[in-house]
Amino acid sequence: MPLKSLLPSRLPQHPQRAALHNEVHARPPQALAAPLAISHVVMLCDAAQRDASRAHVSALLRDHHLPLPDPQSSHFRMDFGPFHIRWELHTEFVTWTFMCPLSTARLGEIEPALALAAVPQDWLTGLPGQCLCSLHLWVISNHTLGTSALVKQVLLEDSLLASSVAGGGGEVYTDFAMHADGFSRMVLLAGNLSPRRLGRLVQRLLEIETYRMAALLGLPTAREASGMLSSAERELVELASAIRSARPEDEPLLLDRLTKLAGQVESQHAATHSRFSASAAYFELVDKRIKEINESALPGMQTIGEFMDRRLSPARSTCEWATRRQDALSQRVSRISNLLRTRVEIEQQQSSQALLATMNQRQDLQLKLQSTVEGLSVAAITYYIVGLVSYLAKGATQLGWPWSGESTAAAAIPVVALGVWWSLRRLHHKVFKNN
Repeated sequence: MPLKSLLPSRLPQHPQRAALHNEVHARPPQALAAPLAISHVVMLCDAAQRDASRAHVSALLRDHHLPLPDPQSSHFRMDFGPFHIRWELHTEFVTWTFMCPLSTARLGEIEPALALAAVPQDWLTGLPGQCLCSLHLWVISNHTLGTSALVKQVLLEDSLLASSVAGGGGEVYTDFAMHADGFSRMVLLAGNLSPRRLGRLVQRLLEIETYRMAALLGLPTAREASGMLSSAERELVELASAIRSARPEDEPLLLDRLTKLAGQVESQHAATHSRFSASAAYFELVDKRIKEINESALPGMQTIGEFMDRRLSPARSTCEWATRRQDALSQRVSRISNLLRTRVEIEQQQSSQALLATMNQRQDLQLKLQSTVEGLSVAAITYYIVGLVSYLAKGATQLGWPWSGESTAAAAIPVVALGVWWSLRRLHHKVFKNN
């Protein structure tokens, strides 16, 4: 059999096969070489703004007569000559990374160049969405003169962090402060890193800053939810105490209050669950990226990992605590609701049993009345039949009947009464047997 007939292209293809296969190559790191100026901007966007971001980058490409990106792509990069752009579409935000060569002449004496300076400013100010994170990163070689002066020039000495990264292949300096231009700053000494290793390191540093800010989006939500949770917990305690001493007539009102509280708790849980879940995922990504840069401490300096562990832990704990409080409160409301409903159902069953007992008593009374009526019916029917027999006997005396009408009626009474009673009993048994 020829080999060509065994090629996978001959087999029926899953519609998502190519996309799933290429997922491992999504957002690949870019090979970089120092010296380099990088500006990284993260815009928080809704669905419409993410579509607008795609149109915005396409407009820049059209202005420079460059090919447009694939309409379905979530990652795009292009060299515009004076600068290079990298655009990435995420679930909640869009990242814009601008890069340009960095001149090391008089480094540390004058302000270092910014990658954003080479980007059309009118186009830049029109980026769709809201700025969540912005970072300037300067990548230089270890042997470049003025390195120490650059670090002191662009970073705050009081909050300076530094560590050796990539297994000692480079050094990174930052202060995690928002400067006057609204950007945070980093300086990376590339050392002897190869272009690909340097590209991976730069991407991880940018992602640490991006995911740090994305993770903190859950903190305002957690603080806002805390007030509602405290109020709901107090109301639940009041309801639990009221249920213990409630009278049967109070229970419908308590159940109504409890149902409204459950609705309020579940509504708030649904509104914040996705935010807290996303924050937990972003916190994990920050931990993973810090681990991947493989940093070690420089003498007398705090590392990025130590800073993040100390400064992000309270925010992470607040989000996790809010999530646990929501889950616990929802379970407590559910348990108390079930207890109250069980109590109401038991009382309803007791009321139903009392009603059934009353109905049984009434049925017994009806049966007794029915027996009395049956006795009266026997007497009444016997009376009328005996009257007919009397009339018949009076008429029959002229035809030779030997007894008078009164005698015949007297003799017929026991026979007629017995017959009527037997007939009614037979009818009574037949009716109850059928039922």
